[in-house]
Amino acid sequence: MTGIFFVIIYVGIFVGSAFLFTKVLAKGMSDYTSLKTVTFGDESAVRPNRAAGIISIFTIFLMWGIFTGSSLLPGFLHAPGPFMGDTTFTYTSQVEGQAPDDATVTVLVRPRGETVDLPEVDPGEGFAKNDVVSIAQWRSGLVNVDRNDDLNKSDGAKVIAINGQKIAPGETVKTADGTVTLSDKGTPNFAPDKGWQMEPLYLPAPEEVWTRTLQIASEGFRNFTLLEHLGFSLFRVVVGFLLGAIVGIPLGYAMGLSNWFRGWFDPIVEFMRPVPPLALIPLVIIWAGIGETGKIILLFLAALWIMAIAARSGVSGVKISKVHAAYSLGASKAQIMRYVIIPNSLPEIFTGARVAMGVCWGTVVAAELVAAEQGAGMMIMTASKFQNTDIVIMGIILIGVIGFGIDMLMRAAEKFLVPWKGKG
Repeated sequence: MTGIFFVIIYVGIFVGSAFLFTKVLAKGMSDYTSLKTVTFGDESAVRPNRAAGIISIFTIFLMWGIFTGSSLLPGFLHAPGPFMGDTTFTYTSQVEGQAPDDATVTVLVRPRGETVDLPEVDPGEGFAKNDVVSIAQWRSGLVNVDRNDDLNKSDGAKVIAINGQKIAPGETVKTADGTVTLSDKGTPNFAPDKGWQMEPLYLPAPEEVWTRTLQIASEGFRNFTLLEHLGFSLFRVVVGFLLGAIVGIPLGYAMGLSNWFRGWFDPIVEFMRPVPPLALIPLVIIWAGIGETGKIILLFLAALWIMAIAARSGVSGVKISKVHAAYSLGASKAQIMRYVIIPNSLPEIFTGARVAMGVCWGTVVAAELVAAEQGAGMMIMTASKFQNTDIVIMGIILIGVIGFGIDMLMRAAEKFLVPWKGKG
């Protein structure tokens, strides 16, 4: 249910902010319908709206805080949280040959890990006695109601109603602050209301993740600093990507320029292209072990086929009219290669490089899950084993930020090195 509300709120904020900016604050703002001469291959024609980007990021963090009860937000913005406090429900016990009897169960709902001293309660006068139990937030617990009853299950006693509402094994009754489900053996199971907020075990609040980030940045994790873990991952990605580009780009050029090379390597490239890099991990471990060499080889294979296809596509996409024009001006094959084919194929190669870098960055995390002593993937995997969700989220955010930064750098390099992209 929480996920559904999350999506609904996100879509609502998106639609509302889009309407506000396009129809109210920025009337006449350019879009593709107003760009009559737009060239859609030119990324400069339609640029991301900076305000929309800021609102998007703010919305994600806002919703994160709303559904985790973050202390960074005022209380009125918090989604309904789990019930905490004292509540009661009444059960009706029946023994054949005797009138049914009611007893009240007092439930103390407290945060997980908190020690609770159960108070004494008046047991009452019937054969069913009042009880008191303690249950943690977001958890449920069986209430052994007949442990102090004068007549219990061995005497044929069974619970037939909760708060006056009839109940049978397997059925559930809603109470003021939770639900009571009767187990197959007739024991009430109380579950306090969970609200809409996420349990910290599954999604800690933003400030908790930030605090843990500062802690690991200063104290380190598993004998290595946070920068060392990220540095190892980045080093593996860069080396694997460069090796894949060094081999893949010439291979793609050869496939784009030679029928023989195209026929020879095309089945191999097209066969390996849909194979996910993660599927190669067992084979790479058998061939190269679990050390650095195996991880580099895996990343090399992740980048190789993408770069080869990008270079082949770039060569195949060169307009033949440009080649004919160069030949008519007396250009040699080497000059056509240098001044026509390479410049016109670079946009496709840079696009492939951005895709390959993203795939490598995602693959390295999985590669580090296997017997690695350093790296972001190792840090996430180790933290997950001990249910340190804040460390897991910290790792995911850092991986995303670094990946986004790498993509921004590659976009800048592409803009600087290939300014003619999309210009015809």
